[in-house]
Amino acid sequence: MDLRQLRGFVAVAGAGTVTGAANSLGLAPATVSEQVRRLEQSLGVSLFERTPQGMRLTEQGARLLARAQGLLDHADEVRRAVTGQRRRVRIGALEMLAAARLPAVIRRLSERRPDLDVGVYSLTRQPLLAAVASGEVDAALLLDTGLRIGGLGFTVPESTGSGATAGPWSAAGYRFRPSPAPDLDFLDVGEVRLLLVAAPDGDREPLLVSADGCSIRLAADRVFGAEVPRRELTSIATAREWARQGLGSALLPDFTLEPDLASGALVALDFDAPALALRLVWLRGREPALRDVLYAMSA
Repeated sequence: MDLRQLRGFVAVAGAGTVTGAANSLGLAPATVSEQVRRLEQSLGVSLFERTPQGMRLTEQGARLLARAQGLLDHADEVRRAVTGQRRRVRIGALEMLAAARLPAVIRRLSERRPDLDVGVYSLTRQPLLAAVASGEVDAALLLDTGLRIGGLGFTVPESTGSGATAGPWSAAGYRFRPSPAPDLDFLDVGEVRLLLVAAPDGDREPLLVSADGCSIRLAADRVFGAEVPRRELTSIATAREWARQGLGSALLPDFTLEPDLASGALVALDFDAPALALRLVWLRGREPALRDVLYAMSA
């Protein structure tokens, strides 16, 4: 197998079309199409179903995709060893985690591997998972619960290459389902406590919640159900501020509350909320390329 052919294959699997892959690689569509054709010819299998909507992975194509990125990672490692180039790792995270939890991880990475360049990307959850599944980011930090990805109630990418062109950091072109993606793996690297808080003399109702689909909103829906009066706001930060002003209570992550609890602007109510897992998700087979990140996350 030729590395250029593998890169073309991975790009088509991620974009869903030859044209989208060619744009991402800076090549002519005919060149990318020929790379895929020659790779299929050398393996003796069809890697894609050609449909009017684009390129859809076959079963054999899905098997190759699970291993192709590892081969490309190894080739890049050899190239860096020969040329002295620095290695780059791309970590994506929910915005609140990028602000509150990633700085300590980046510091540990810098101390352990000063030769490593780390790119940090702040994304909402579905584009974040789609970027991991396509290889656009190497790993993602998010909030979840349970023994599978999506246990909190969100959906995960079923596969890449579903037939529509996916732009950078976009979930377009991906199918989603409520069961675990077969090509994603994860490690729980910590936990986030949830506290029900309100102003000392403020109202306890309604429950102030962030927008539908937010991880903390999903947790609140699971804990309180639909019976509790609630007011939907645009973000966790807005819910915290409304709670500070006495307009209701809010279920919020512990790392957003330390200053307000210390100053007395908010008080924790007598409510036992389950903790959420701080979960690192990556494309299965990429563990060797991520060993330093995994170490820094779990330290």
